[in-house]
Amino acid sequence: MVLLHVKCRDESQFLYETNVEVSLDDLTKEICQIYNERLKVDRICSEMQELADHGITLPPNMQGLTDEQIEELKLKDEWSEKCEPSGGSIFKKDEIGRRNGHAPNEKMKDVLKKTVEEAKAIISKKQVEANVCVTLHMVKDALDQLRGATMIVYPMGLPPHEPIRMEFESKEDLSGTQAGQQVIEESQAQLWWAGKELLRKQKLKDFVGKNEKTKIIVKIQKRGQGAPAREPIISGEEQKQMMMYYYKKQEELKKLAENDDDSCLDSEWADPHSLKRQFQGVKDIKWGPRPR
Repeated sequence: MVLLHVKCRDESQFLYETNVEVSLDDLTKEICQIYNERLKVDRICSEMQELADHGITLPPNMQGLTDEQIEELKLKDEWSEKCEPSGGSIFKKDEIGRRNGHAPNEKMKDVLKKTVEEAKAIISKKQVEANVCVTLHMVKDALDQLRGATMIVYPMGLPPHEPIRMEFESKEDLSGTQAGQQVIEESQAQLWWAGKELLRKQKLKDFVGKNEKTKIIVKIQKRGQGAPAREPIISGEEQKQMMMYYYKKQEELKKLAENDDDSCLDSEWADPHSLKRQFQGVKDIKWGPRPR
C-alpha cells in the first residue's frame, strides 16, 4: 500500500493509505472530504465546549445585548425552556452575551467534554507521529459520537440557530470567517507532490511508479494558488538537533582554548627526568654556600 502524508501548506494533517492503481480524481475527492470533515469536527468541538460551559446559543437578535437592553426591547428567548438540558441546568453567565448561560449540570457537562476529547483524539495531528492512518469512516464516526452526546444532554434537540446543529445538518454559514477560508471545495481541490500537480485524469502510478511500498508527502490546496513550497531538505527537529550539537562543540573548543597554558610544564610532575634523579638520590639538591 502507498502511504500518503497529507499536508496543507507546511502543516501536517493526516496519513492516508491507498494503492498505485487509484484514480487521482477519486483520491483527490476522498482526501478533500477527510480534510474538510476534520475541520468540521474541530469546529463542533470548539462550540460544544462553549455549550458545556454556557448553554445554548441565544437567537441572533439577542446576542451581545445586556439584560436591560433585552428587557427594554421586549425580546424573549423562547428556546431556553424548549431546549432545557437533561437533569436541569446550572446558571453560568456568558460574558460575551452569545449563549444563554443555562449550562448542563456537572454530570451532563462531563458527557460533552469527554466526547469532545475522544473526537479530538481521532482527528489529532499526533496521529501522524503515531503512524496511524485516518479514514473517512473514522472522521464520520467522530461526528456521530458528537451528535450522540448532544442528544443525550439535550433530548429535545438544539435550536435551529445553534451552530452545532447547523454543522450537523451541513447548513453552517462560514462566509467571511477564518474557518471558511480553510475549507476546500472538492471541485477546487488540488494535490501536489514533488513540485508536480497530480492531474485528476491520471492514476497515482503515473507519478510515483508501480511500487506499492512507497511513502510520499502530498499537499492539498485550492486551485489557482500555484505550486506549494517544496519540503525542506532537513526537518525543523533535525535542524534544531544540529544547532544544539554545534553549539556544544563550540563551547568545548572555547574551554580547550582557555586551558591551553604551558606553564604547567614547569611543575615537578612534568619533568621527564624526575624518576631517574629520585633513584640516583640526587633529588632536591640545592646549590649555594654552606651555612655557618
